[in-house]
Amino acid sequence: MNDARYVRVAALKTADLFRRHLESSGIDLGFDDSLLPAVESPFRQPFVDGPVRVGNRFCVLPMEGWDGTTAGEPSDLTRRRWQRFGAGGAKLIWGGEAVAVRHDGRANPNQLLMSERTEPALASLRDELVTAHRTRFGPNADGDLYLGLQLTHSGRFSRPNVWNRPEPLAAHLNPILDKRFPGGVTLMKDEDIDRLIDDFIDAARRAYAIGFQFVDIKHCHGYFGHELLSARGREGRYGGSLENRTRFLFAVADGIRAAVPGLGIGVRLSVIDSVPYRKTADGPGEPETTTAGYRHGFGVIDESGVDRADLDQALEEGRELLRLLQSRGVRWVCLTAGSPYYCPHVVRPALFPPADGYEPPEDPLRGVARQIRVTATLKSEFPDMVFVGSAYTYLQEWLPNVGQYTLRHGMTDFVGLGRMMLSYPDLAADVLEGRPLTRKVVCRTFSDCTTGPRIGLVSGCYPLDPHYVAHPHAPILKEAKAPART
Repeated sequence: MNDARYVRVAALKTADLFRRHLESSGIDLGFDDSLLPAVESPFRQPFVDGPVRVGNRFCVLPMEGWDGTTAGEPSDLTRRRWQRFGAGGAKLIWGGEAVAVRHDGRANPNQLLMSERTEPALASLRDELVTAHRTRFGPNADGDLYLGLQLTHSGRFSRPNVWNRPEPLAAHLNPILDKRFPGGVTLMKDEDIDRLIDDFIDAARRAYAIGFQFVDIKHCHGYFGHELLSARGREGRYGGSLENRTRFLFAVADGIRAAVPGLGIGVRLSVIDSVPYRKTADGPGEPETTTAGYRHGFGVIDESGVDRADLDQALEEGRELLRLLQSRGVRWVCLTAGSPYYCPHVVRPALFPPADGYEPPEDPLRGVARQIRVTATLKSEFPDMVFVGSAYTYLQEWLPNVGQYTLRHGMTDFVGLGRMMLSYPDLAADVLEGRPLTRKVVCRTFSDCTTGPRIGLVSGCYPLDPHYVAHPHAPILKEAKAPART
């Protein structure tokens, strides 16, 4: 692995060094040289939206766990992770975990599943998060905690029974991605989607019954809802026009409102996408096709390097969708990009790829800046909508400085924390209380939390979390990674 092509963020130890690197690389990323005193920090400012009050501007982003039971219930590892989320200090929990609404939509055999059988266990999982929050921050601290559950069907990337056996249920046929499934893909029929709508609504009803305040109708990262947004060539009621491609989303939203009117609704959205990438012989990723004529993504960016004009054009589809969401009363949106399966450098910038991945074809800071710019652009155009930004983890020690800048300038409403929460769940609390960051647990994007699950191991931060350093899967992971280092 050749990671010398890009400067490591950890080496940019001063604001001047960080700024000079951004300027010399032509990366448009604003940041504050220093953090404001804790009492003045925009991170501590409550967010109020009608009856909803969120105590600060940190958000825990949903991640896909590989450590539940085969029945879809949480294990002790899952519970530990959620307890750490609760004690970490963030007041907005956007799902905590991707939870499948039915068995064939699980991305792995150990993903959480919402069903009559698993409902009590998921209720206790939620309660443990809240209890951890109260234990650390006070008996009434959950009064301004806003806790949601992400509902998903993995679609093309479903692997519900065996971790290394894909069972893809595609929203539409994609000549590039279809080749990655030698066993073929199954195109979900309109009647299947009708039933899936009912499954989402039933899962939302159960989520509300066990205390979740909102649900996320997942439309990101190449999973079913996201792929359906680009189903221009699909025939029938769910393909072709944008009205048809969003029929599923709004049928789910309308059905949830009818069944549980007190439940909030949000959407995590890959608002830009990319052509699929593949690994080259010398390591870096390259696009498998060009954007010209590629009609299988939603908001596809120019793979040759996006400038402001290209990005603005790519956002047109996202703008249309946001207008529809706003008109239908869905105002909470968590923005992300692309898919970890075919363009990981776009969705989660990292210096070190997973063992089966490719080295980044661009400075990962460029990918961070792209997502921050997208969120800022759409926030300025849709000021009445509520936005959560993503892609902050790669900033490492500079995460609070960039996050503070974006909040001060109204570029986002919340700063989302994903992989960082696995290694450093207390980051939010430390920033909110004015403590310096604990460098030894800052996520360096080693991607072991991805490599592990890709080879059937449990998900966690093997390099930095002592619990996983000592886990029996740690030596298996180390051995699996060895060929990638040679």
